[in-house]
Amino acid sequence: MPELPEVAALRDFLAERLTGRTVQAVRPVAVSVLKTFDPPVTALEGAAFTGVARHGKFLALAAGELHLVVHLARAGWLRWQESLPAAPPRPGRGPLAVRVQLAGPQRAGFDLTEAGTRKRLAVYCVRDPAEVPGIARLGPDPLAPGFTVETLRALLAGKRHRIKGVLRDQSVIAGIGNAYSDEILHAARLSPYRLADDLTEHESQVLYDALDATLRDALERARGLAAGELKAEKKVGLRVHGRAGQPCPVCGETIREVSFADSSLQYCPRCQTGGKVLADRRMSRLLK
Repeated sequence: MPELPEVAALRDFLAERLTGRTVQAVRPVAVSVLKTFDPPVTALEGAAFTGVARHGKFLALAAGELHLVVHLARAGWLRWQESLPAAPPRPGRGPLAVRVQLAGPQRAGFDLTEAGTRKRLAVYCVRDPAEVPGIARLGPDPLAPGFTVETLRALLAGKRHRIKGVLRDQSVIAGIGNAYSDEILHAARLSPYRLADDLTEHESQVLYDALDATLRDALERARGLAAGELKAEKKVGLRVHGRAGQPCPVCGETIREVSFADSSLQYCPRCQTGGKVLADRRMSRLLK
């Protein structure tokens, strides 16, 4: 799933290629991804893109008086093409969901695609991005100038939930998902199961520093990359997420995993939990 750094890089990539160019055609292929119907996405045709904004993990492409808002979810992606196929796309079982073609003889544009069977890619056509419920609920952006350690402490206060889940909660902090929450907690040497409002003042400072450094480092690595390179770069830069069974790059301990119904987390027992291996209920059931 693309998170804040990748979505920010996509924003820059698209802003450079879209601003000032006119929409020739918007072709929905998988109608299920369209979450709004008035105005229709085809209302964007004939309008010129004026900019691209990021709201958490949402992209908002401004064209005329409308905005094409995209949430790529877990398996969605944006594929830029300098020359789209001349034949219009046909509905089918492939990954293509929406095609946006720009005016001009080269037929440049992009496809919104989604792999897998669990379809969560979401596309909205709205007059104001705030009309999108997910954007309206967003918490503060962790890379905004006003996001300080005091801001973080205030957000965590009273949260009797595991810090892993709080970091992923978009209504608390916008843009952090499963991968970077693992990376942040590893850098902060905090258990993913610690309760958010139990952190000491020192621990909240360490968490803030880890959050800021992790996201800014990932953002710097992603900066300037083409859309097709961002997934690979994200994976290369991860230290614990997705690396269960491998040695921790800090201490050499084996990275462990806890699996849930539709996700998993990875952590280092020595760095984060005082050597304790967290219970993995799914593995426990398999061993019975």
